[in-house]
Amino acid sequence: MRVVMLSKAVVAGAYQRKLEEIARLGVELTVLTPDGWREPRVGLIPLERRFTDGYTLLTVPIVWNGHHHIHFYPGLRPLLARLRPQVFHIDEESFNLATFLAMRVGLAVGARCCFYNWANIDRRYPPPFSWFERYNLRHAAHAIAGNQEAAAILRRHGYKGPLSIIPQFGVDPDLFTPRDAERRRSTFIVGYVGRLVPEKGVADLVQALAGLPSSVRLRLIGDGIERTRLQKLAAELGVSERLEIRPAVSSTAVPAAMRDLDVLVLPSRTQANWKEQFGRVLIEAMSCGVPVIGSTCGEIPHVIGDAGIVFPEGDVAALQSALMRLIEHPDLWHDLSRRGRQRVLDSFTQAAIARRHVAVYEEMAR
Repeated sequence: MRVVMLSKAVVAGAYQRKLEEIARLGVELTVLTPDGWREPRVGLIPLERRFTDGYTLLTVPIVWNGHHHIHFYPGLRPLLARLRPQVFHIDEESFNLATFLAMRVGLAVGARCCFYNWANIDRRYPPPFSWFERYNLRHAAHAIAGNQEAAAILRRHGYKGPLSIIPQFGVDPDLFTPRDAERRRSTFIVGYVGRLVPEKGVADLVQALAGLPSSVRLRLIGDGIERTRLQKLAAELGVSERLEIRPAVSSTAVPAAMRDLDVLVLPSRTQANWKEQFGRVLIEAMSCGVPVIGSTCGEIPHVIGDAGIVFPEGDVAALQSALMRLIEHPDLWHDLSRRGRQRVLDSFTQAAIARRHVAVYEEMAR
């Protein structure tokens, strides 16, 4: 089965392991990606060629790099005409220009096409995005959604075809492994890994720190516009010496950063135009045997399941209480560490995600 995937997300090296797993399942896979993606408020993420065995990874030109909804890839038509895919996986949302133009090309060369939606806030798009969505919903052979709310929205918007809910990427349990030995130290490190932006609720985590024992340290790993505000807040609360902010690390350096934490917290807050679509750092931490605590924002509770602690978003007292439970009850810490790792092995490895994608491709090809 010949499959072509168009995906800007796979510029991150850690995400490419799923592509190797897809190829191992007998798929003749070619992946098209730009040589870098300019993520808003983060900057350029250059292409990492990290896991490239068994499939072909090609770079393609991109126009309006960094604009999620209006970027596109010129020159796809002759490339797809040469590759002649049976399945064309467009790793973009149904209302994006890139999806619309790519699907037109895919259909023109006789491919069965699918798209991938994350959007979990229901909104009606103005033209031309509503036109893009209408065309893509009508012509797609399959739709893939990254979370349950995104799937429900697709149905409300009129999509009637086959639909699967599959995380876009899993984790590699051989890379994201638990620490070799139990850590013995006097401090307890609470960690956050991700963008330092208001919607991630990191200010709630700084406020929670003020009510925790002096042996607790907070480590934030990431960059963003909230950095200065968080430092100022820590100073006002008298916890500056217990707060450490480190710059973002590459995707392949995340496992080591995770293993140095005692708990990973994702305290996201729903905004008028945003809520957490998945929370990948949760499964990365769980795979490393690091217990997780997450808010009720978006998909977070579904990702954590019974393998972590969920608290009402924005409730600093509840967050403090959850952290104290882990600090004061080592048995709970060990139980959640074990359950988190097992949940990843059961549902969120790159191999497991690859199998589910290949099942979709096989159905499309039939």
